[in-house]
Amino acid sequence: MPSIVQLSPRPDFVATPYVQSLTERGLSYIRAGFPLHLAGPTGVGKTTIAMHIAQQIGRPVMLMTGDDEFGTSDLVGGATGYDRKRVVDKFIHSVRKVEDSVRESWVDNRLTLACSEGLTLVYDEFTRSRPEANNILLSVLEEGVLVLPARRRGSSYLKVHPDFTAIFTSNPSEYAGVHQAQDALVQRMMTLDVSTFDFETEVAITKARSGANAADSAVIVSIVREVRELLGDSHVPTVRSAVMIGAVLANEKHSVADDPWFESTCCDVLLSMLRPTGGGASNRHESEVRQKLVSIVRAKVALRPVEQADTSVDLAPI
Repeated sequence: MPSIVQLSPRPDFVATPYVQSLTERGLSYIRAGFPLHLAGPTGVGKTTIAMHIAQQIGRPVMLMTGDDEFGTSDLVGGATGYDRKRVVDKFIHSVRKVEDSVRESWVDNRLTLACSEGLTLVYDEFTRSRPEANNILLSVLEEGVLVLPARRRGSSYLKVHPDFTAIFTSNPSEYAGVHQAQDALVQRMMTLDVSTFDFETEVAITKARSGANAADSAVIVSIVREVRELLGDSHVPTVRSAVMIGAVLANEKHSVADDPWFESTCCDVLLSMLRPTGGGASNRHESEVRQKLVSIVRAKVALRPVEQADTSVDLAPI
């Protein structure tokens, strides 16, 4: 049976003004009765923000992750076998009456449970499920009714609980394994674009998640943002790359001043994020990219602020 969780605040959650604004906007749409959809590239923190908003709502949470193999039964429920019942009647000693009955055994799945119990459904990367599997959501989000298969015992539809809330996340449709969401479904949601965070938020996230100090985190984020500008891509690499660099830095007890080591770490992490999924780039091309990355790293390290206590680090972009 799908597990229902009661969320508690994450100790490393970063609540900068940008994140607080995003959270309040999301909650205002939910309070107005609209499902919330957080759209954006991978690695920018959509799932973390979705779970944070769900925690703010205060209801138990049902978490579901999109899958290309999903069918409607994976959301609503399905048959798990058969129950057999035998009744032997010996009320009259000389007469023996036997009745056998067999009926399909049905188990409700995540969407049915969330709708019936008034849970907060967090449907992560819902566009990784095929559009036909998600069609069942249309009546849920618009009419507040979940249409059930005829094989399920009882009513053929379920009135959605008034406390039911749905939060969706999705990646851009050009990503591998992502389907184009049907317009009829997206138009029933309130969509917020979650792209890259501001500099202050990315530094705070990097520091909280990696354990690197504020000064080093600022340098790392500046490098990642410079690479984005170089590539002309506002999404890649994301703050996830900064957290990975910072985590290795903190774990090995190095600093950004350890130039050769730090340069290699930045190149390894960033190149792994930039390589196409269909295969590696040519050795010549990768060498050229690595040289550009090294130049960016050296320039940012040279401009790093004099080390100060974390509480007094200037978080202006380097």
